[in-house]
Amino acid sequence: METISRLQELQNHIDKEFTASPSPFMLWMRPVVIAAEEGSVTFKYLIREEMSNPIKTLHGGVTAAIADDCIGATMFSYNENSFYVTINLVVDYFAPAKIGDTIFAKTSVIKKAKQLVNAQCEIWNEDHTRLIARATSNMLKTDLSKRNS
Repeated sequence: METISRLQELQNHIDKEFTASPSPFMLWMRPVVIAAEEGSVTFKYLIREEMSNPIKTLHGGVTAAIADDCIGATMFSYNENSFYVTINLVVDYFAPAKIGDTIFAKTSVIKKAKQLVNAQCEIWNEDHTRLIARATSNMLKTDLSKRNS
């Protein structure tokens, strides 16, 4: 039986919901893979009511979770056996997204060192004309292994 890389698993889901995530929270958010390459992923999300705040816009905590999970998936793209943990996450919020909106989250790795990774995630509206949020994060490589997909 041939084992595919974690990056290939992401790429196999392009234009489909990413159902192979080891993160139950990511599965709840139902991301659709738009692009995946080593060090960068792009996911699409439909904002559902349970992702909203009382004024029916995307909850700030869910926005942060999207960024954190996308950055985590980016680490998944490196096909390493190590697990990375978030040691900080800074989110700047610029514009709202409403229930029913489609948003895109794209990550990039700014710096990858032996133990630490600095990455960012930008979240845009559907036509990429309005930046909803930008997050930066530092991740620490641990000696814990990722669950095999």
